[in-house]
Amino acid sequence: MSRILNCIVAVCPDMGIGKNGNLPWHPIRLSNELKHFQKMTMTPSDEGKKNVVIMGRKTWFSIPAAHRPLKNRINIVLSRELKTAPEGAHYLASDFSSALHLLDSGELEKLVDQVWIIGGSSLYKEVMERSGHRRLFVTRILKQFDCDTFIPNFDMDKYKLLPEFPGVPVGLQEDNGVQYLFEVYESIKH
Repeated sequence: MSRILNCIVAVCPDMGIGKNGNLPWHPIRLSNELKHFQKMTMTPSDEGKKNVVIMGRKTWFSIPAAHRPLKNRINIVLSRELKTAPEGAHYLASDFSSALHLLDSGELEKLVDQVWIIGGSSLYKEVMERSGHRRLFVTRILKQFDCDTFIPNFDMDKYKLLPEFPGVPVGLQEDNGVQYLFEVYESIKH
């Protein structure tokens, strides 16, 4: 089955997404940005179904233990090293293609609605370079923080910025003195 792959990420101006296994702005809390992430990844468009979040092992372990798994979502962790799913994760896949195969077989096929990729950088890169219908939900943090993890700039010839998207706030946002914008990009060639 052909699914729209949704990436959701918050980035600093230099495309930084992390620092020491945490968000670059930690310990500052961007509560409304987090609520946006939760609402987008948690809300299925088809009632009775659930959304899936796919993440790499490091992203899984960067989530505080009290918040794992991400509730009301099917959590799939990718790892070539782990032999069993980490405690709390619903599924383990060795790579992204295997995770997608999981979604199109067995019990998950009828249960899964939207697919959300939530990190890390190599997974974002793989999804952005894939063919097929993709959407990038980008929170542009307008302040530079020190980062040690980055995502590649995406090829603007392959994506278009949508003027608006249902459920995504428009205009300048601010949390704890940090300003940001929500942007949604859609792949041009599917």
